[in-house]
Amino acid sequence: MRSQPQDIISQIADTPSKNEKIDILVSAMEQNLDEFFEGLTLTYDKLITFGVKKVPERKVLGGQGLPWAAFKDLADKLRNRELTGHAARDAIELSMSVATQEQWNGFYRRILIKDMRAGFSESSINKAAKKAERPEYAIKLFECQLAHDSTKHEKKLIGKKLIEVKLDGVRSPTIVRTDGRVEMYSRNGRLFENFGHIVSEIQQVVKESPPPFDLVLDGEVMSDNFQDLMKQVQRKSNVNAGDAVLHLFDFLPLEDFLNGGWNKTQTERSQMVQAWVDTNKAVLQHVDVLSYEEIDLDTPAGQTRYVELNRAAVEGGYEGVMIKDPDAPYICKRSAAWLKLKPFIEVTLTVIRIDEGTGKYKGMMGALLCAGIDDGIDIVVSVGSGFSDSLRQEIYDNPDKVIGSLVEVRADAVTQNQDGTYSLRFPRFKTFRDNGDKQKL
Repeated sequence: MRSQPQDIISQIADTPSKNEKIDILVSAMEQNLDEFFEGLTLTYDKLITFGVKKVPERKVLGGQGLPWAAFKDLADKLRNRELTGHAARDAIELSMSVATQEQWNGFYRRILIKDMRAGFSESSINKAAKKAERPEYAIKLFECQLAHDSTKHEKKLIGKKLIEVKLDGVRSPTIVRTDGRVEMYSRNGRLFENFGHIVSEIQQVVKESPPPFDLVLDGEVMSDNFQDLMKQVQRKSNVNAGDAVLHLFDFLPLEDFLNGGWNKTQTERSQMVQAWVDTNKAVLQHVDVLSYEEIDLDTPAGQTRYVELNRAAVEGGYEGVMIKDPDAPYICKRSAAWLKLKPFIEVTLTVIRIDEGTGKYKGMMGALLCAGIDDGIDIVVSVGSGFSDSLRQEIYDNPDKVIGSLVEVRADAVTQNQDGTYSLRFPRFKTFRDNGDKQKL
């Protein structure tokens, strides 16, 4: 008897071991459960969205059972926005009434909310696909190019480089499709919903001059209100983000983005995005291009200018500078083709525990215990500064929505403890970063 998708998900959820979860996925692959893995693709592919905010649970038993083909038809219509608003709600409720309770709550609903709630990710699926030698079941990852710390790659600081200021905003690869759809994502593939004015401007450009292919406009969002937004753990209501501007610095076809990179040089890509913004600047009031300067670090004049640009960036309130290899391709991972130079370090870690404060902080969060790997170094650190009192209380009152979240921590340096582990010198909380539902306090 073939395993049912909801039973497999339940089995995975009840298994604490990551390796055992992968083994369960391998077993499902060996059974050729195509429908199950098609459902996982709908769930874990970040570029598939259904445009629905709430999906009800089935509260009562019964239901004759909803065939996969019928659910897939519903999912496709939601995905393509053939069903929206009340029509989408009614279609979802009709499908729920046909499905069994186990089928709906344990699999179909979890597809629509994009969360299997079983403690595994696309990484686990891909490891299983590799182990089972079933590449057709792998999930395409949503990854953009990231920079290394220049202090760890000083030998790369030679020759011609493109220098940009490093913005203190939020990365937002923006998907622009030939059919007019425009979606802004976080660097981890979470859909942003607060920048409708930017989306509308890009949609107007696409309507007047459709691109020849689906593309990615890579950039960073800056806003006077954005840091307040992040400190409130990215509420989706009562947020004024209308002053936000998308500052672009790169450009590539969506197909190449999903396949891991594009072989056009940095100079070519920078020129392309500059030309796109210049051509459409009458419409793009909230989309700009990040300017750059080319210098030659092998010359005294280039070295002098490099120091001047670093100083000017910090004095101008920026985080520092980005140093880019003009001849390098776009690579969808952290790459030494992009280097960052800042007067401090920043690492993104995961919250693993909330510690209650003492004294004036009794009854609220005192510190977050955070852990993660940065540049191959395993870091565990207690972060107790950089929080407002209101944020401390909000975090303490909502632990389930904070534990497991990503936080960006600023520090002076990485330090090594006597037991061989690593920590941070003078760690300071900066912001929550790209955490999806974890951020809805």
